[in-house]
Amino acid sequence: MLTISNRGEQMPPSPIRKLVPYAEAAKKRGVKVYHLNIGQPDIETPPAIMDAVRKADIKVLEYSHSAGNESYRRKLVQYYKSVGIPVNYDQILITTGGSEAIMFGFFCCFNPGDEVIIPEPFYANYNGFACAAGVKVVPITSNIKTGFALPPIEDFEKVITPKTKGIIICSPNNPTGYLYSKEEMEALKTICLKHDLYLFSDEAYREFCYDGDYVSALHLTGMDQHVVLMDTISKRYSACGARLGALVTKNKQVYDTAMKFAQARLSPPGLAQIMGEAAIDLPESYFDAPKAEYLKRRNTIVKRLNAMPGVFCPNPGGAFYAMAQLPIDDSDVFCQWLLESFSYKNQTVMLAPASGFYGTPGLGKK
Repeated sequence: MLTISNRGEQMPPSPIRKLVPYAEAAKKRGVKVYHLNIGQPDIETPPAIMDAVRKADIKVLEYSHSAGNESYRRKLVQYYKSVGIPVNYDQILITTGGSEAIMFGFFCCFNPGDEVIIPEPFYANYNGFACAAGVKVVPITSNIKTGFALPPIEDFEKVITPKTKGIIICSPNNPTGYLYSKEEMEALKTICLKHDLYLFSDEAYREFCYDGDYVSALHLTGMDQHVVLMDTISKRYSACGARLGALVTKNKQVYDTAMKFAQARLSPPGLAQIMGEAAIDLPESYFDAPKAEYLKRRNTIVKRLNAMPGVFCPNPGGAFYAMAQLPIDDSDVFCQWLLESFSYKNQTVMLAPASGFYGTPGLGKK
């Protein structure tokens, strides 16, 4: 009898998308659904980067270099310099979305059975990539009362074992919006150097910081061999469908290994690289309007949520997510109920239950 692999059985479903059938059923009933469940920007993709593709004189859409077009990587050097990250073009590997950067990093740095520590709640797909790589996620819990600040370093120390090979962070954070401070980043540096760990840094939202300064893992001195930076244009330029990301590291052994995986999948998206190159030419002022819009939305939703009896929502320092504690018993049931049974003037909202963003069973239910 044919069977599914253990890996396939263990692969977790997306908590962001698992309620889609209920949303589709609601729409078929004529209910308008407001999607607050997924990080899909509704701000217009810059017309200039779309025009760059339209105007490209391409006779044959060829494979690019496996690391990405050199012209694009050289322009990214300029971009990273503008945010205080000095890198060379041969330390940047272009990927199919930020997702592939995460996957390449896992495959290069971890063996099956290794452990990686992630502060929870965390971007749910880290679980999926860890499953694909045979890596065990070890969560340590951040608390809504502190706005999901980095847990104390002692909490990291408690779970480090001989199998621990890395720590993953996302700042500004998906799904909490928390922005790690310089002091928190320095604390992570200390523990990574002490225990010889990789620091994976997901920096997809660096342009959207509201209440503090963005601190990259590659701003930390003495960490060049430890940092694997994962990046994407998806949220930066409202270009999720381009599927264009980057793995950035000064560790040559990691980079050369990632290149082997990059060669195996041949090349990153060609048309998207044209978009990415054009995006570097956008004026610095481009980010003023989307950042102001996201800030206005943040202030509105956090204020309205905290005005509701029994609701608490910390003020996220960046990104465009908010996580609220509600007077409910089970967020999965509640989110399904919103789509199946609730409507106000024939409208409802689709939310993402926080339980899917925790590695510790039972957390996120409220």
